[in-house]
Amino acid sequence: MKIRFERICIIGIFLCFLNVHAQLEVDADIRSRFEYRHGFGNLFPDDEDPAAFVVQRSRLNMNYKMEKLKVMLSFQDVSVWGDTKQIDATDSNNSFSLFNAWIEYQFHENWATKLGRQVISYDDQRIFGGLDWAMQGRFHDAALLKYTKNTFKADVGFAFSQESQNQTGTTFSLQGAFTYKAMQYAYVKKDWQKLSASFLFLNTGFQKFKGVNNDEPDGVFYRQTTGSYFSFPLNAIKFNGSAYYQFGKATATTDLSAYQVSLEAIYKPKNTLFGFGFEMLSGTDQNGDSKNKSFFPLYGTNHKFNGYMDYFYVGNHANNVGLNDLYAKVVFKTSPTSTLLAKAHYFVANADLINNADNYLGTEIDIVFSKKVYKFINLNIGYSHLFASDSMSLIKGGRPNDNTNNWAWVQLKITPILFNSAKK
Repeated sequence: MKIRFERICIIGIFLCFLNVHAQLEVDADIRSRFEYRHGFGNLFPDDEDPAAFVVQRSRLNMNYKMEKLKVMLSFQDVSVWGDTKQIDATDSNNSFSLFNAWIEYQFHENWATKLGRQVISYDDQRIFGGLDWAMQGRFHDAALLKYTKNTFKADVGFAFSQESQNQTGTTFSLQGAFTYKAMQYAYVKKDWQKLSASFLFLNTGFQKFKGVNNDEPDGVFYRQTTGSYFSFPLNAIKFNGSAYYQFGKATATTDLSAYQVSLEAIYKPKNTLFGFGFEMLSGTDQNGDSKNKSFFPLYGTNHKFNGYMDYFYVGNHANNVGLNDLYAKVVFKTSPTSTLLAKAHYFVANADLINNADNYLGTEIDIVFSKKVYKFINLNIGYSHLFASDSMSLIKGGRPNDNTNNWAWVQLKITPILFNSAKK
């Protein structure tokens, strides 16, 4: 750990003197979050104790800019307080990692290319997002071709994943979290005076296997996601919405046909914000269906949608009965530097449950207090409570629904600028 930190410092000093006309900014992102979990992510089982811990992100970002070139390096350590022995001389919990390492070169007034490990985030982060709530975040090892002119932008991205520098073959065995072997996408966005709209086409390829033990490579199967996000005002109300369609293959042997639709209305008189909206994500009937109809939002920041307790689409609920989420929220400005959010979700399964069970899954209440303590210090306090129905246990592995399911957390986020060569 000490050797790695010294290397980071050396790189930073080198960049400082590389070009007198360049700019180097070094900033930190240190956040500690205490969590009390009693039904977070899944129904709380019988005869168990709740979980409690403190998790911390310690991230160092270095941004280097000159006339046509940008470089970013970002290193982080994500660990739970106490997961390493106090006199451990090494990083034995393997918590240190490279989060970002990319270069962007503008080779024309309107054209640039961006290569390396990077965050890909668009619109409301439903399909592509940085997943900043998760301490580790989300990145892609990819190459982008970027076009920007006035209020129009277009990105084309490519990725090809391997686990090592092989001598033969391109088998990619990493599985889970929709980790792709190959990815290509095109994204375009146009802003008008009051309206903005974007279009995305995403093609993701996954390694296919065959054989008795399902360990013999057998080509690649592909899933396509395409759709649009839009935002526009109507009198004093602002509307945001999206519509996406997924097709291709859900698995190597199952066809996919799924959709997502959302619409949100925001009204903000003076210091209070009111919001009302719904989202539909199609699902597959539990009574049997020849085609997979379950939409999954893939690489987005799913924690910000469908309730903060992460019962849906945060590493779970894939190939399931989908979701209809009707919600309302209000944000009060409690002081010049603080706000209070209250949000309620009404969850219903989009597809039929087994034995024609009631589609109502439950109701979740989320409350978050946010306070700006100092110019780079923010405090957040949250509490969530889920009132689960009998049907929720049918999609959550049969766990009981009558136990208390709640979650509380406190987070302190500190993001100072440590050095900026442009400032005297």
